[in-house]
Amino acid sequence: MTPKAPNPVDKYVGSRVRMRRIMLGMSQEKLGDSLGLTFQQVQKYEKGTNRISASRLQQIGKMLGVPAAFFFEDAPAGELIGQGFAGGDVVRSGVIEAVLRRRIDGEQRNPGLADALEP
Repeated sequence: MTPKAPNPVDKYVGSRVRMRRIMLGMSQEKLGDSLGLTFQQVQKYEKGTNRISASRLQQIGKMLGVPAAFFFEDAPAGELIGQGFAGGDVVRSGVIEAVLRRRIDGEQRNPGLADALEP
């Protein structure tokens, strides 16, 4: 049996965790220690192999100095909602805050995502 491929959302969120960690010059080991995890678990999160729960994503955001919504910003709409991903409502609730914030500020960097999130 072949292993199941990581969900595109999990991969995207993990890549944003990795990007922010590297921007801060933080090692996987240091982030893992601050969260009570091994560096291997952080590695799995970053690759999208293991999903990050909402509460853990909030913890990671706190350690990296960003809100949880940061990890969903500028995500390609096709990867979040559409083929191969049936949980559009879950993503919608995680991303909607960032999209609405952009609209309030008069800024819409990813109109495709905003349109996809419309009810």
